[in-house]
Amino acid sequence: MSESEPAAESATEAPAEARPPFPPFTAETAAQKVQGAEDAWNTRDPQKVALAYTPDSVWRNRDEFVTGRDEIVAFLTRKWERECDYVLRKSLWSFTDDRIAVRFQYEWHDADEQWWRSYGNELWEFTDIGLMARREASINDVPIAEADRRILGPRPPEERGVDFDLR
Repeated sequence: MSESEPAAESATEAPAEARPPFPPFTAETAAQKVQGAEDAWNTRDPQKVALAYTPDSVWRNRDEFVTGRDEIVAFLTRKWERECDYVLRKSLWSFTDDRIAVRFQYEWHDADEQWWRSYGNELWEFTDIGLMARREASINDVPIAEADRRILGPRPPEERGVDFDLR
């Protein structure tokens, strides 16, 4: 092999785009995937978040349909411009070999300083290299008083894996 030829990937080496943990999921690796998603979304960095999805990933988010990373970045950019001080908690609901079901809550305020708690469920499907190929999200928003907030920042390490109240 010459210096100009790319080195072949070994059978055990994951592609550069790979996002461990990989399917098939166990309870431990599914929980790791959920926490990783929570951590990434709490950065509120659309470019970073989009890298966890396949280039042709398909989403349904509420009543909006999104396809591909460019549309994911545009969607998340709009979302976090509207949903100020967004902070999220996710909880593993169930999993199979390459799918994970998640429930979540996040809090945010609008331009008028009205605080909201958004409740939802997501269904995720992954490729063999750990990228999400499909995401379906159902979400409801409930107005709350600022004094009723309970999600005040990214989850501290001692709270990882701890579930949250339904209301």
